[in-house]
Amino acid sequence: MSSPHRSFSRDDKDTRERFCRKMSMQEYELIHDAHEDESCLQQYRKRCMQDMHQRLSFGPKFGFVCELQTGEQFLEAVEKEHKTTTVIVHIYEDGVKGCEALNSSLTCLAAEYPTVKFCKIKASSTGAGDRFSNEVLPSLLVYKAGELLSNFISVSEQFNEEFFAVDVEAFLNEYGLLPERELPALGNGTEEQDVE
Repeated sequence: MSSPHRSFSRDDKDTRERFCRKMSMQEYELIHDAHEDESCLQQYRKRCMQDMHQRLSFGPKFGFVCELQTGEQFLEAVEKEHKTTTVIVHIYEDGVKGCEALNSSLTCLAAEYPTVKFCKIKASSTGAGDRFSNEVLPSLLVYKAGELLSNFISVSEQFNEEFFAVDVEAFLNEYGLLPERELPALGNGTEEQDVE
């Protein structure tokens, strides 16, 4: 028959003694180093995720509105761009209602959507100024792979008297002309530190 009291082996006693004694300074440093290693590992994972996102983002990056000076530059901006890049061209003239607000809005959107090529050109510089009278300005032309996807004449009529980048963004999204926004930098809100 077995006894109600369990006998402990020598290994069990050694294990119990190790857990009951105080931690040595050397053991504390090992645990502390392991915590620092975890922090380094988290930063490494974060960098790997950012690198992977960068590699999976196809096509060139812009982030600004390109001012086109001639009709030739206009054609080149549209026809020679990467086939996956959306090109949005604002045709405007100084002093025409809505043109300045649309320029400002597109400048904001260019920063939000760096994979979209935003351009602007004065109607008088296109070489087809007679097609772009002040009555049809501001106009937006949207291209992809050299093909015209959409054109919007007197586009400011789609908005209130005062409009902003969010209004233009919603309008373009309504027609499915903007890609999903870029992922924000991955992280936990703390400043990234260099890892050696």
